[in-house]
Amino acid sequence: MKTEHDISQSPWHFYYGPNLGYIQEVYEQYLKNPDDVDSSYKELFQRWGPPSSPASASAVQASSVTNGAAAVQTTISADPAFLKKVVDAGKLVRNIRTYGHLAAQNDPLGLSNSTDTSLLKPETFQLTREDLKAIPASLIWEEAPESIQNGWDALQKLQETYTQSLGFEFGHIHEENERIWLNRQAESGMAAKPLSVTERTALLNRLIEVEQFETFLQRAFLGQKRFSIEGNDMLVPMLDEIVRELAHDGARHILMGMAHRGRLNVLTHVLGKPYGTIFSEFHHAPNKDLIPSEGSIGISFGWTGDVKYHLGAHRSVKAGETVETRISLANNPSHLEYVNPVVEGFTRAAQDDRSKPGYPVPDFGAAAAVLIHGDAAFAGEGIVAESLNFKKLQGYENGGTIHIIVNNRIGFTTESSDSRSTHYASDLAKGYEIPIVHVSADDPEACIAAVRMACEYRHKFHKDFLIDMIGYRRYGHNETDDPETTQPLLYQKQRNHPRVVSIYENVLKSKGLITDEKLEETKQAGLSRLQAELDLVKDNEKQGKIGRMDTSARLRSKEINTAVPHDKLRSINANLLKWPEGFTVYGKLERILMRRSDALDEGGKVDWGQAETLAFATILADGKPIRLSGQDSERATFAHRNLVLHDPVTGATHCPLHTLPEARASFAVYNSPLSEAAVLGFDYGYNVHSPETLVIWEAQYGDFANAAQVIIDQFLSAGRVKWSQNSSLVMLLPHGYEGQGPEHSSARLERFLSLAAEDNWTVANLTSAAQYFHLLRRQAAITNTEEARPLIVMAPKSLIRNSLVASDSKALSEGAFQPVLEQPGLGSSARKVERLILCSGKIAIDLATALEAGKDGENAETKDWSWLHIARVEQLYPFPKGDVERIIARFPNLKEIVWVQEEPQNMGAWNYIEPRIRARAPRKSAVRYIGLPKRSSPASGFQYIHNMEQQRIISVALNRGTLTVNAKEDNGDE
Repeated sequence: MKTEHDISQSPWHFYYGPNLGYIQEVYEQYLKNPDDVDSSYKELFQRWGPPSSPASASAVQASSVTNGAAAVQTTISADPAFLKKVVDAGKLVRNIRTYGHLAAQNDPLGLSNSTDTSLLKPETFQLTREDLKAIPASLIWEEAPESIQNGWDALQKLQETYTQSLGFEFGHIHEENERIWLNRQAESGMAAKPLSVTERTALLNRLIEVEQFETFLQRAFLGQKRFSIEGNDMLVPMLDEIVRELAHDGARHILMGMAHRGRLNVLTHVLGKPYGTIFSEFHHAPNKDLIPSEGSIGISFGWTGDVKYHLGAHRSVKAGETVETRISLANNPSHLEYVNPVVEGFTRAAQDDRSKPGYPVPDFGAAAAVLIHGDAAFAGEGIVAESLNFKKLQGYENGGTIHIIVNNRIGFTTESSDSRSTHYASDLAKGYEIPIVHVSADDPEACIAAVRMACEYRHKFHKDFLIDMIGYRRYGHNETDDPETTQPLLYQKQRNHPRVVSIYENVLKSKGLITDEKLEETKQAGLSRLQAELDLVKDNEKQGKIGRMDTSARLRSKEINTAVPHDKLRSINANLLKWPEGFTVYGKLERILMRRSDALDEGGKVDWGQAETLAFATILADGKPIRLSGQDSERATFAHRNLVLHDPVTGATHCPLHTLPEARASFAVYNSPLSEAAVLGFDYGYNVHSPETLVIWEAQYGDFANAAQVIIDQFLSAGRVKWSQNSSLVMLLPHGYEGQGPEHSSARLERFLSLAAEDNWTVANLTSAAQYFHLLRRQAAITNTEEARPLIVMAPKSLIRNSLVASDSKALSEGAFQPVLEQPGLGSSARKVERLILCSGKIAIDLATALEAGKDGENAETKDWSWLHIARVEQLYPFPKGDVERIIARFPNLKEIVWVQEEPQNMGAWNYIEPRIRARAPRKSAVRYIGLPKRSSPASGFQYIHNMEQQRIISVALNRGTLTVNAKEDNGDE
């Protein structure tokens, strides 16, 4: 035991700050169980006793700095050459911190191209060892440990810190306090502090489990694809550590997203999916030769199902006695990084408190996102940048996502030199000021250190952190692929490279922490457990086969009452037109809004924008939270919404729905970044995790949804049948032909109808404000029920302010959504009707406008419309067959049923609607098409051409003389 005399010789005076805190923690652990700490520390404690107090350590540090500075003061002032050397040494220190990662030894196979590291060498600055030894360490490294006395020692220590298995890349962080904290973490040794004996043993055991699982699958299911984790085995222990750290910090939800590489291993070891369940999925797999590279055949039966390496899972773990953390791995198709915004949406939904009026209040500590990326995909897929951009945006931030790039240095058969222009796979993250640590997948303890730094940074700064784990891919893109046809030299080198388990076994054996006997015992126990699970699956197979679930669409329940009493609507409307005291509304906008004050009176009309606001208000009064986002959604593209008012005097903002007395839940409206795929993916994820919320995504123009096609195809359309993942997300897609050209006319209605099947969503094209009011309220009513489906609305543009679209207040207080609306004033003489026009959306209002104009024309008194009837199909999918059949049956002398649309024949609803009309048309009635001919571009770019084409469609549709015409022109045939 030390005495007072030899305190000065004690090693403890070399420790201060975070290092001293760590030593004190180890000493407390030593007092509880001496055998549970590293043998080197055990020996120090036995010889020197407890570490010194922080106060004495600080005194030693201060004394050292003071004495060091005084010793060289005279030299500096007298010798300008010495001063220059001190300055150059400082530059060298800065370079090591900034560029040391370029020299880091973190590439297991040595595949990296050599980089210029001259800026890290003293010779570049004409500094010799003697020069550096003459400089006190405190002059170039203010927080140097007490054991570091001079500049040479300081540089050696910093070189060791920044160029080993961990490569720290923090120079792009603009916030100085964050950058200083990160460098201190690296330099204090906390990033590389040794694990305890228990932690090391557990880490080795986990690596053994990870490897055995993969090798067992390889033997038991030879030739089947599993997208092995091998070469980046440390991903599983890293995720284990992330779960522990985040749960310790209070996270109740940990939301994960990843592609297929290593997914099965993560599912079983991190999410707790039983071995037997995964073996069963392999055991019942179809012929491997029939499965495409990424898989599309249903192996896991859940409706049509999805392949096993696309499926997600949930697990709850307890951290301490009171906190339970739920871990979720999102389902993901083969589109790799497209799950990123979905997981970000999950996370924000788990953080938001939506129980009170106003914006929802996020608790960033309540949930955390973890995204596992591929190196080629992170650099190559634009959805990554779109998702990273959420980092600081009010409606999308989540307090920091932890990113791990599982960097196997290859994408399918494409090498890094062909898949990215950047030095690192992670370089994109630098543009978003995300700290980056590059670490070797063959150094398990360095990987754990990187995770701990990431979690502590997130906890402290509530920002993203990225770990670039550099490993390799032991097999080809999948286990049936021969990688030596394209990378022969790489795989020859890899065959001789030891597995990480072997590397870490040798490390622990060299420290005397594990024996060969214990290792063999652990491995045999693991193999026995795996074999027992497989035997059980085989026994179950003999007893019976797995059957598919019923994939037929279930009938939806009866119509929901969406009417709101007139008095309640009047009260809400009045409250929506009250502003806070002292708040000034922009004059022009105030006049527009105040027109709504008497819209609910007798003779008044409710336009589209007011109907929407009243729908939102009544939904909030029912206790349903709402989230609305999209480009310009606060005002709306066509300035009809204006739910966030701006004071032109003070710049303050006010949302009337936030102060509405009747509201009992939150209302969130956000102007989104200029992104479709990521924002739609985020809102989909938000809705899935918070199914009770009415979530609405609005496109600036309907055709902009093109940029989100992956999210639409893989998640919204098919998520329910692939993964039993319900969503009630609403998509508002402005649609209508008004001469604005190819890019601002069509929301590509035909694409949504071509994807419509198995009752997967609702597609609507509306023509009245009341219809929109009731449809929104119906959608809100089915959230968080088995009836929940996405709603696709072809939203209006010019119709927003069309008087024929405005509705009487009774339509809101006494009406309901009607899948089919009939044109008033037509069809009263049923036996005279010869042409039935079916149409949808804006063209129906154009026809109504033409009919209204005909009433006022020269021949108004003699105009006879008894031969004609028009019905608007407001809900296109599910097709309202009963309503259409009843309308057709009313007219016994129909000569033809005509579908009229403004879109080209190969677009719009025609190809979807034609077989449905033909199936219901009377035998003697023709089925015809009136609209634009087939085209490759949706619309003309010339206003006068649009006007001519639109007028021709209307003229032909309303011309009785075309009843017997079957010209090619009218049928749109080529």
